[in-house]
Amino acid sequence: MTTGRLKDKVAIVTGAGSGIGRGIALAFAQEGAKVLLAGRRLERAQETAGLIAAQGGTGWALAADVAKTADVTRMMGECVTRFGPVDILVNNAGVRAPSGILAVSEAQLDYLLAVNVKGVYLCCRAAAPLMIEKRWGRIINIASVAGIRASINAAYCASKAAAVALTKSMALELSPRGITVNAICPGTIVSEMTEAQLSDAKERAYLLSRSLVGRIGEPADVAAGAVYLASEEAGFVTGAILAIDGGWTIS
Repeated sequence: MTTGRLKDKVAIVTGAGSGIGRGIALAFAQEGAKVLLAGRRLERAQETAGLIAAQGGTGWALAADVAKTADVTRMMGECVTRFGPVDILVNNAGVRAPSGILAVSEAQLDYLLAVNVKGVYLCCRAAAPLMIEKRWGRIINIASVAGIRASINAAYCASKAAAVALTKSMALELSPRGITVNAICPGTIVSEMTEAQLSDAKERAYLLSRSLVGRIGEPADVAAGAVYLASEEAGFVTGAILAIDGGWTIS
């Protein structure tokens, strides 16, 4: 059952073509938001738009690389043209390098930081002036438990820790201007990014062992947290780092 908590709000969700991004986009649309769906693979973002339309919501798909200033500028302009100035920005687009410092190449590192850190920075920098003008905005950065608890995936951990630090710093700067800035740190969530891990019996057993609630997370679990942080109910929440991880970070 929906409550219309985001009725008439304009949202941008990056990486909206699958997994967590798709789950958040669908949940936002169910709650009444108009959602711009950005992704590098236009056809996947269009699939999400189709799912939103099927449930009676409003969504529009756009191809964009968040690591490129020109694409981010075009994304914001398209949002204004189609729906109006953005109210809610979800920086979900991300890539992963599941290896340690001895295995990740310089090119892989550059790409990972470009999407996971620079992309967040560019999108926030583009959206913030539009939100400041209205003195209302919600920025939600999708980080990871890897950003608050170490693993051998050094480059990925560093990129997600940077997203956490960016969240806190931007909250200090933007909250007095009417914009809350928060991060969600998901644990293992069923998605394309985790498909290989979850299809390996040994790895799946390990990941399940880290969940205190006895299951792997679903995109809807993260989407529920994002809806809350995007709503009026979370107006007193900023600079928060919300772990949605089945207890991973306390075990």
